Amino acid sequence: MPSCVLAYSGGLDTSVILGWLQDEGYDVHAVYVDLGQPCEDREAILQKARDIGAASARIVDARLELCRDFAFPVLQWQAKYEGVYLLGTSVARPLISKVCLQVAREVGADAFAHGATGKGNDQCRFQLAAEALDPDVQIIAPWRMEKFREKFPGRSKLIAYCEQKGIPVKASAERPYSSDENCLHISYEAGRLEDLSVNGVELVDFGMTVSPQEAPEQTEHVTICFESGVPVRVNDQPLGPLAVVETLNQIGGRNGIGRIDMVENRFVGMKSRGVYEAPGMTILYEAHRLIEQLTIDRDLMHLRDRLTPEVAEMVYYGFWYTAKLDALMAFIRKAQQPVSGCVRLDLYKGNIMVAGRSSPNSLYDEGIATMEGGGSYNQDDAEGFLRIQGLPGRVQARISPREY
Repeated sequence: MPSCVLAYSGGLDTSVILGWLQDEGYDVHAVYVDLGQPCEDREAILQKARDIGAASARIVDARLELCRDFAFPVLQWQAKYEGVYLLGTSVARPLISKVCLQVAREVGADAFAHGATGKGNDQCRFQLAAEALDPDVQIIAPWRMEKFREKFPGRSKLIAYCEQKGIPVKASAERPYSSDENCLHISYEAGRLEDLSVNGVELVDFGMTVSPQEAPEQTEHVTICFESGVPVRVNDQPLGPLAVVETLNQIGGRNGIGRIDMVENRFVGMKSRGVYEAPGMTILYEAHRLIEQLTIDRDLMHLRDRLTPEVAEMVYYGFWYTAKLDALMAFIRKAQQPVSGCVRLDLYKGNIMVAGRSSPNSLYDEGIATMEGGGSYNQDDAEGFLRIQGLPGRVQARISPREY
């Protein structure tokens, strides 16, 4: 029998897909990639896969790798898709593909199956990552297959199939939206959120953050320290990448930090509405930028910022394992070498305010920057500087005078 590895969540869709793939003649190896999904009985999920008939079922803990090797390099780029979205789902998908292909190699499977639909971004991320790692891999995406969609045109058919197969599912009333969660964030979309007249922040039952209105009345202080652009300490406690994110999720969450509601442009061409919460990463982006302001040269900072939207776009689309992104990541590792220091922040009802910052590599020189008399900056030097800078404009004005 042919065999495949299935990125398995334990939910309705992937449980049906597991059974359907067996009906199609596949041995199925179910892989649950642990990225920090909370409140789930991992062993029960694996047992469910075995009960359905999986040839094997396993959990792979990839939380540390997600933070260290995927989220933090994107943080160093200050990459936000369309200036808003922190890419919490986008960075997770190529990691899931990598883990599933590692398992496929171990068990001798030829195919990689996933439950992403043909309308969304995740199908792109899964497939582009998998094929970049193994150009000969077969991708099985049932929701892109007509015979699967004909058999399962709606949720009721999925539930009926589970009942027929004895697959345990929670067949309660459908939630007014769908969600996807890892240790970096939670995303909410579809259902009633597709109606742009609905207040998404009021509709969503947020899982990581309290509302700013319900946050404490007093300011909470937090100190974050970086080494070469990587966060390493929170409130004077040395922490690993996962612990940094988890700690700041708790701190930011109770202060209502990191909620957004946006309409974004999917890779496949349509616009979609998403609501997100990412308390820890939102704090890290702000703290990281404040240290960069001290430590990165102006021209290097501006070059990085011109490239950042392109990096965000590549990550969002799914081009993680590419020569172009490899080169860009090498660039950012070099650019981030001086980005070390500490930032003190005040958090209050969804707001992040800087309270202080310092760095051993600070390029800020008070003696030069001071607006008071004296100092080490000679203002007379500006005369020659501006005469040279203005030379092209003066020449052009003589040739083609402007009206004023």
